[in-house]
Amino acid sequence: MARHVRKGDLVMVTSGSHKGKTGTIVRVISGDEPGRERVVIKGLNMRTKHLKPTQKAPQGGIITREAPIHISNVSPVDKNGKATRVRVKLNSDGSKLRVAATTGETIGQPIRSADAKKKS
Repeated sequence: MARHVRKGDLVMVTSGSHKGKTGTIVRVISGDEPGRERVVIKGLNMRTKHLKPTQKAPQGGIITREAPIHISNVSPVDKNGKATRVRVKLNSDGSKLRVAATTGETIGQPIRSADAKKKS
C-alpha cells in the first residue's frame, strides 16, 4: 500500500491526545493486515515502561520511549508549518514525486526513480 509519509518526514499529528504537535518520523511499521500501519515520531507519544532486573541490566529501571501512532493520524507539514494532504505527481521521465496539495512543493525524495522503472 502506498503511504503518504516516509521515514525522515516532518509530520503533524492530526488527531488524538497529541493533536497539533510536530515531529520527525523515526520508523514506519507496516502491518501484515490492513489498518496495522503505524509510525514512531521522535519525542511524541512517550510511554513509560518498567523493566525487571536481568543479567544485562541488573538494576532494572523505568524507561520512557516513543510509542507508535496510526499512520492515518499524521500528515506531512508544508513550508508554512501546516498539515497537508499528499498528491503523487508523475514526471515525464517516469519517476514519481510526492507533492503537497496546499503549496505544490515536493515532499522528500522521489517514490520511484526513472532508472528503477527501466530495470523492472
